[in-house]
Amino acid sequence: MNLLTAIAAFLVTLGILVVIHEYGHYWVAKKAGVKVLRFSIGFGRPLARWVRGADRTEWVVAALPLGGYVRMLDERDPECQPIAAADLPRAFNRQPVAKRIAIVIAGPVANLLLAVAVYWFLSVVGVFEPSAVVGTPAPQSAAARAGLLTGDTVVGVAGNPVRSWNELRWLLLQRAVSTEPIDLEVEGTDGSRRELTVQPRSLTPEELDGDLIGRLGFVLFQGPTRIGQVTEASPAAQAGLQTGDRVVSVDGEPIATAARLRSLIRASADKPMELGVEREERLIRLRVTPALITDGENSFGRIGAELSDRLPPIKVQYGPLESIPRAVEKTADTAVFSLKMLGKMLTGEASWKNLSGPVTIADYAGQTARIGLAAFLGFLALVSISLAVLNLLPIPMLDGGHLLYYLIEIFKGSPPSDWVVEWGQRAGVALLGLLTILALYNDVLRLLPDFVRQ
Repeated sequence: MNLLTAIAAFLVTLGILVVIHEYGHYWVAKKAGVKVLRFSIGFGRPLARWVRGADRTEWVVAALPLGGYVRMLDERDPECQPIAAADLPRAFNRQPVAKRIAIVIAGPVANLLLAVAVYWFLSVVGVFEPSAVVGTPAPQSAAARAGLLTGDTVVGVAGNPVRSWNELRWLLLQRAVSTEPIDLEVEGTDGSRRELTVQPRSLTPEELDGDLIGRLGFVLFQGPTRIGQVTEASPAAQAGLQTGDRVVSVDGEPIATAARLRSLIRASADKPMELGVEREERLIRLRVTPALITDGENSFGRIGAELSDRLPPIKVQYGPLESIPRAVEKTADTAVFSLKMLGKMLTGEASWKNLSGPVTIADYAGQTARIGLAAFLGFLALVSISLAVLNLLPIPMLDGGHLLYYLIEIFKGSPPSDWVVEWGQRAGVALLGLLTILALYNDVLRLLPDFVRQ
């Protein structure tokens, strides 16, 4: 089922992004007076085809759903021949360079606008996120050296207000990559506020992989273990546990985390446990006997109650007008961050392991789809920005490569020579092929441990 979810979510993600990207090219081309011959989602053999409009534009859904294209009338394209004399002024190659630039750049811009729209929507409807309350920093970490204490709430980073853990992570990540000092405003458990400065150290390319924020010493606060939903007729229900109870001890020993409590429960099948529980400011003791659960060759205990040591999530929500600049800023910051990471990979400051391919994208798409709509939309916006940034790189075969040719034409006064374009296309194909192979290799390395564990 997880595999089917991942495939379905990947196809939906890719379909939306390709349609938006190609429609950007199509819409601006039509406004510029260029004749559009075909709008194709996917490559290869057409699965569905219909013709619409005065120009008899062909709309196609093809068999290989890994992209798409808009074919415009162009004298250089053999498939466009012969061209009627009346249509020559509408050929793409006869348009002024400014119009050609606008048509080419419209695809990536459409992807960026999609991200802005998604972030605006999520900001307006609101999403539930963990509070920006930090746990105990790792000893000798940058956060510990700065004086961050257990239970501190981060309310600002470099002058930017912080309302949730996700906002804190993003602001920290942007600055940690460049090793800039990070100014924090925190509120202690006593309500007092103080200013701190976190000084990240220079990181190796390998250290930039994984949990960079954790390496700084920032961890999410874990409070008392709380009981969530209790299953009817379960051992927890029979013992009298209720939603909202806080478990503070097991058999007289203090219990600090939900993970520790789960471990004790799993190891205590058919063995009674005495839980110290705080309920409405009273301490009570309840005896529960975990049921024996057998899963294949594994046996473990279960009490039938949700356990959590995270603080209740908060709803982060902004007004419609306030959300516009926030959505634009988040889109721009994410695009700039992506470019910085690409630059660091090119200079060797970051590992190429950060490059992901379609398998990882499908995996993340499936995971976010299972979490919920908000998580999936956030992932969609992120991939849409990545697609825009990738397409704007000055690589032949991509939109950025065409833009490079047009800039050369502006300064030179004429288009690049045919042999320059031809060799550029070959180099672009080779480079994209190498990047694809590297991305797939990284995908395999990421997923291989899961297969080994299975």
